[in-house]
Amino acid sequence: MLIPIFVVAASAQTDWKGFYAGGNVGAALGRSTANTSTIFTGSDYFVADSIAAISTAGRQTLSANAFTGGVETGINSQFGDNVLGAELDYESLRMSDSQSSTVPYSCCTPSNFTIDQSFKTNWLVTARPRFGRVVGSALLYATGGLAVTKVDYEAQFTDTYAGASEGAFVDKTKYGWVGGFGVAFQGPTEHFSIKGEYLYNDFGRLTMTSSNLTTFTPPTAYPANEFTHSMALHAHVIRAGIDYRW
Repeated sequence: MLIPIFVVAASAQTDWKGFYAGGNVGAALGRSTANTSTIFTGSDYFVADSIAAISTAGRQTLSANAFTGGVETGINSQFGDNVLGAELDYESLRMSDSQSSTVPYSCCTPSNFTIDQSFKTNWLVTARPRFGRVVGSALLYATGGLAVTKVDYEAQFTDTYAGASEGAFVDKTKYGWVGGFGVAFQGPTEHFSIKGEYLYNDFGRLTMTSSNLTTFTPPTAYPANEFTHSMALHAHVIRAGIDYRW
């Protein structure tokens, strides 16, 4: 008597364990909301109407798009179809933009004032855990963690009424957070993989104050007129990469 034997083939599981390193290229879309304002003390350089006009003109949107490229390294552990890992990367992120607003003084036409604001970044570092799920030969993952960049922000106020001038500048390393998702596929051998991912980077708001308002005619300092300058920065990064895994 013959007894039939049924054999069920186990599904092949893609292996993502181990250390890896590689590079990536992509694009970044940076957005910044900048603000410049001052206060009214009742016995200073400005009349009350000018304070509101400066605040309105000082709200500017700065936008910058740039190519990105960099290197990355990471490690994965795998538990069945679940993958837990961590990645560190360094990117070129050369974003910059400037805006200028010129507005007539309501009190003193045809005199006017001008507000200039600008920002610049050069690089981006992220350190992120990754949580993934193996689906066939693909690894779908979500990621989030620390983002770091260096921001140069400059603001300048000038006018034509008495040659008034005030300005501030900051060059600061900013820490923020990053979150995103991606998909990776193994290449022709198990050691190589390619990926595409999206990362949202938020660096919060940078604020500085100054009381260095002076006029040219006649030369006079107005330290009571404290100016506040601030900018909030975030960036969308879309990139593709290739990694080698040991």
